[in-house]
Parts: sequence; C-alpha cells; structure tokens
Amino acid sequence: MTAQIFAVIIFVLMFLLIVMDKIERHYVTLGCGALTLVVVFGICMRSGRAIWDTLAIKGFATKEFWYQVTESESKGINWATILFIAGMMVMVEGMAKAGFFRWLCMKIAFMVKCKTIPVFITFMIMAAVLSMFIDSITVIMFLAAVTIELAALLKFNPIPMILAEIFCANLGGSATMCGDPPNIIVGTSLGLSFFDFLTNTGVIAGVCLIISVVFFYFAFRKELVSASGEAPDMSKFPKPSEAITNKKDFIVSSIIFGLAVILLITHGSTHLTVASIGLFIALITIIANGKDSIELLKKIDYKTLLFFIGLFIVVGGLEETGILKLIADFIGKISGGNVFLMIGIILWISAIASAFVDNIPFAATMVPVIESLSATSGVDLHTLAWSLSIGTDIGGSATPIGASANVVGTSVAAKNGYPVSWGRYCAKLAPATIIVLTISTIYIFVRYL
Repeated sequence: MTAQIFAVIIFVLMFLLIVMDKIERHYVTLGCGALTLVVVFGICMRSGRAIWDTLAIKGFATKEFWYQVTESESKGINWATILFIAGMMVMVEGMAKAGFFRWLCMKIAFMVKCKTIPVFITFMIMAAVLSMFIDSITVIMFLAAVTIELAALLKFNPIPMILAEIFCANLGGSATMCGDPPNIIVGTSLGLSFFDFLTNTGVIAGVCLIISVVFFYFAFRKELVSASGEAPDMSKFPKPSEAITNKKDFIVSSIIFGLAVILLITHGSTHLTVASIGLFIALITIIANGKDSIELLKKIDYKTLLFFIGLFIVVGGLEETGILKLIADFIGKISGGNVFLMIGIILWISAIASAFVDNIPFAATMVPVIESLSATSGVDLHTLAWSLSIGTDIGGSATPIGASANVVGTSVAAKNGYPVSWGRYCAKLAPATIIVLTISTIYIFVRYL
C-alpha cells in the first residue's frame, strides 16, 4: 500500500512539473524516475527484481528484441521505442542537411503555380503524408518556414495555412505506427506492425483528412482568396533546385528515406523489430554522411530520448505496484461491461487529457491499462489500442500546447511577426478536433463492434 501511494505521488508530481514547464522536462522525468527506483522499488518494496525488470537492460541480449516472430510482453523502459526514435532523428537530420524538405515544399508550390488556394490544399495534404513517416515536429518546422516565405511573396497572412498544416500533421501522425510517439509506444508495447496501424487508424485518418481539408477550406478561404486576386510572378520565386545543398547527399538521403519506408511497411513480414530498423537506418545514414556524421549526431534531440527513459521508469512504478490494474478495473466498473461506453471513455478521455498535457506520458500510462481491460472484460485489445491512439494523437490538436507540433508551428509564426493567440488557435482547431473525434468514434463503433 505504501509503495502504491508513493508511486502515485511521484507520477502526479511528474505530470504537474511537466505542465508547469518551469524545469526542462527530461530533468523532471529522470528525477522522478530515480525517485521511483529508490523510494518505491528500493525502500518500500525492497525488490531488486522490480528494478531490474523496469530497467529492462536484459532485453538487448534477447533475440526477440531484434527479431520478433510472436508478440512478447513489454515492461519498464521501452528501449525499442527509444532506439527507433533515435534512428529516425539521425535520418531526418541527414535529409534536412541535404535540403530535402525545402526542395519538396518549393517543388509542390511550383507544381500548382504558387496559387494560394492550391498551395493551401496541397500543403495540408503534404503535412499529413509526411507526418506518416517523419516526426510531425520536423514536418511543421520546415512547412511553417516555407509557408511564411511564400506568404511574403504572395502577400497573404500565413497563420491560417500554418494552423491547417499543424492539424493535418497531427492527423497524419495517427495513421501509422511511426507517425507519432504515442503510436510508437502502443505499437512496440503490443507487438503491432506498421501495416496494422495503416489499415486501421490509417483508414480513419484518411477519411478525416478529406473532411478536414473541406472544413479548413471553408473556414479560411476568405482570408486566402482576398490576397490571391492576381497571378503571382513566378520569376520572383526561388527555384526548387536552389534548396538542394548537395546533389549527392540529396539522392542518398532520399534513398535512405525510401528504404526506411519499405522496412517499416514490411516489418510485419520480415519480423525485424522497430529497434532493428531504427539502428540500421541510423548506421547507414552515418556511413553515408562520412565526416559530417559527427554533426548529425550532435543534432539528435537527446533531451527527448532521456525524457522517454525517465517516463518509462515512472510508469513502470505504477505498473509494478498494481496501480494501473486498479485504473483498468475502475474504467471497467464505470462502463458496466458496456463495450461502447468503454471505448468512448478511452477515446474521449485520452483526447481531452492530450489537449492540455503531454500525450506521450498519457499513452505510456494507458497501454498497460487497456491490456488489463481487455483481459478482464474480453474486449478486443486491438480495438482499445486504436481508440487510445486516435484519442491521444488527435486530441492534442485542440489547443496550442496539446502537441509539440503545435508549439513549434505557432513559435515559428510568432518569431516571424505573426503571433497566434489562444483564441485564434482554438476558434478553428478545437471545432475541427471535435468533428474528427466524433467521426472516429462512429467509425470505430461501426467497424469493430
């Protein structure tokens, strides 16, 4: 009982400190993780096994960590998630160095002759598609910068386009296992493949993307149409080829990106784990960049990786002390065995929580909860997984602080003289979020129940 109390106190403290944002979040999770190991496992439980299981270092030496044929239990630090994200970070830095993202943005703008409305629509779709394979933070960072550049040339307000791109990036991230950190956590924990997500949450995201494009077109068309009355002078625009800093690096980075996509799509058949894929992609990117590889490694977001490590330890404290099973039992009791209500609770509570707090710790906390719910209620675990993924991924779009992509996009806009207030942001994106969540709920009910 004492161990449970301290595990909950440490978890709540971690969440509050993350929300307050006064201390860098990786310090928060690492500090709370250390408290969990010492106070909960060491002093209260006096269990070396709990510490060892939560650190999960022995997993590196097992065949299943690198090559997995059957689903295996995941407890403690999810090293597969961390290795995969690190590998993707290295690949993305290599692509950015070669000018891939700026070239793609300018190429698409030229394809639609730099007309505002076509650019608006194609950039929304591009944000969603890129975010299926690349971290949405990176996608928005480059898209927002290019959008502001185009806005200066076409003389329109870039805020509507940036807001629509943010929403579509978060939506696209829900479509695949590697699109958003919560999906990586859910996928690696439950043994789900890239194709599992694509054929389930991917279908939902595809339907919702069409509706979102229509919604944002009608929501913002007046602001964009008024500024696009005359045909743009294409001679004033920088050519896409000018974005490529090194042709050889550009070709190599494009090939590596294509290889990563192929490995992710086929890993359900090849049985290579995401840990293997992430490590392999990182290694070939480093080899391909030669002497510049040190610079790539320096640009990796190590703070985010450390944040994950501390987070998994704290959640491991809740799991080892039985708190997560209690939460699962509570949700099962509230729903009264009603599957519709259970799924509704998971999806909408996940969405509401993710609109105000980081969706990564929430997803990590809820994975063992839905596993317990499935075991006790008989509800298909995968259906609960899709509900959790959609809720955490989409719910974060509702507010400026709900997801990292939101913070990055609005920050880029503000730095360039286009501040986005909470009112301006929520007036359009909160209704869009509610519409998409409603459609997703109905879709899950119809398809799976």
